[in-house]
Amino acid sequence: MALIIRTRQTGEVSIIDLAGSIKLGDGTTQLRDAIRTAPGEKPQVLLNLAQVDYLDSAGLGELVGSFTSIAGRGGSVKLLHPQKKLTSLLTLTKLYTIFESFNDEAEALASFNGR
Repeated sequence: MALIIRTRQTGEVSIIDLAGSIKLGDGTTQLRDAIRTAPGEKPQVLLNLAQVDYLDSAGLGELVGSFTSIAGRGGSVKLLHPQKKLTSLLTLTKLYTIFESFNDEAEALASFNGR
């Protein structure tokens, strides 16, 4: 399934709802464009991964690259509803230490104010 991206704004936070596969090619390019064009001097991005059914190594690399790009601008990227496979992958690669993950949207949004 191709990656479908819907972006919505809640206060200063850009919530990017993703559905489908994040893999080498169009999926990673679409994700990069959606994250890196987030508005604001210090972009605040919440990636809703509830409907992501597949993430390959290129997709994981894009998550890390986008995190680095946004952090370089003084912003942050956080994850909402990461699937079990992604959580396992983040743990295996030790990337869970850089990504804050949440299972509740209100809690995730509140975390941006307290950072």
